[in-house]
Amino acid sequence: MKKILIVFTVLVIAGVGVFIALIPSKQVIEQQTTLQQRELHIEFRETGQVWPRNRLEIKNSFAGRIEKILVNEGDVIKKGQIIIWMSSNERATMVDAARAMDKQEQEKWQNIYKPTPVVAPLDGFIIYRQKEPGQTVSTTDSILVMADDLIIDANIDETDLRYIKIGNKLKMYLDAYPDEKFEGEIEHISYEARTSNNVTVYNIKINPIKKPKVFRSGMTATITVTVASKKDAWSISNIFITEKDHKKTIIVKTGTEQKPVFETREIQTGVTNGEFTEILSGLKQDEVVVIFKQKPKEKTK
Repeated sequence: MKKILIVFTVLVIAGVGVFIALIPSKQVIEQQTTLQQRELHIEFRETGQVWPRNRLEIKNSFAGRIEKILVNEGDVIKKGQIIIWMSSNERATMVDAARAMDKQEQEKWQNIYKPTPVVAPLDGFIIYRQKEPGQTVSTTDSILVMADDLIIDANIDETDLRYIKIGNKLKMYLDAYPDEKFEGEIEHISYEARTSNNVTVYNIKINPIKKPKVFRSGMTATITVTVASKKDAWSISNIFITEKDHKKTIIVKTGTEQKPVFETREIQTGVTNGEFTEILSGLKQDEVVVIFKQKPKEKTK
């Protein structure tokens, strides 16, 4: 009798255990949403660099000593403006010898042998001052570097070239000042490709419509290229969409609040900006899409 009772008790406990195991766990909704109209933009980003449209190194036509430099970095200059006074090696030697005698003798030789001016070859501004007065330079030494204008220089992958046209407006920001956005216009696309990191690229030049005050040659810029855009697209966040075997699905909540029913549906999508995706079919405007909280995995010993 005791054996029968023990067997019966074991069977009851086992049966209860099986029953409990078969009860579906209650799923807790983590987030839910409905279709919302948004303006979606398909974009990609490229890296460019601030660079002079024309960069010119100012050198002297003869070897000698720099007497005066009349400009500093950032100064705006006009074509023909005197920016440097130079002495030839012969003049520098004579003036130095006269300086050792007396002031009158020094002034005499300074008036006889005048210093030679170096003038700006074009309108622009100084971006680099490489030498200082008193230094001796040769004809190959750069004294100043000037530019006529600063633009953005970038390389575009050949596969993205179809999205680029002369006159296109692009949004940009300097990596040093990410909160200061500005626009630029494409003014040139190279006709010859180059290879960069085993990728075929084409060089483009972008003229900022309104240059930031902080513009400096050599700065890195991030360029945003808009491939396509759509206004008032009925869309949801990408976190609600699951993709498997080239099919996209969502979980739709139907029924009532007291007795909700969850249905997995296949959907057709349109434009996506990487954060939100347009829903073309499979979901009505007033239907609710959900995602569930994931149960933490049990630790294995």
